[in-house]
Amino acid sequence: MGTTNHISTKWLGNMAFESNNPSGLSLTIDAGPEDGGEGKGLRPKALMLSSLAGCSGLDVAALIRKMKLEVEEFTIETIGHLTDEHPKYYKGVTIEYHFHGKQLKEERLQRAVDLSIEKYCGVTEMFRGFAELEIKTFFHKR
Repeated sequence: MGTTNHISTKWLGNMAFESNNPSGLSLTIDAGPEDGGEGKGLRPKALMLSSLAGCSGLDVAALIRKMKLEVEEFTIETIGHLTDEHPKYYKGVTIEYHFHGKQLKEERLQRAVDLSIEKYCGVTEMFRGFAELEIKTFFHKR
């Protein structure tokens, strides 16, 4: 069996929780005022989109370094489309990769995105189990 992640999440009262991470850092999760919380933490479903972007982003960043590509700025926009009925979950997710720079090697950057999406990113693979993924890549020349 592979690696196991063990996360502890502690109730802080009202609608807030603190959750740890193997990095040694913690984050706060809270509901918004409309759901009885104070809005002083991150929302769980939105965190899933951050995990998706972060996982794939780490792959792409490693490949940018390995391929010695010049990229001035790199952002990932993740747009999750929730179902209308409870339990609400992401039925579709759009992932947009935005690369900015003077000398973008578009084919190689697209290859890095493709490798992440098709081969390396475990979070992407998990999302495929319940959501339709739409992948878009944008190159912004400066």
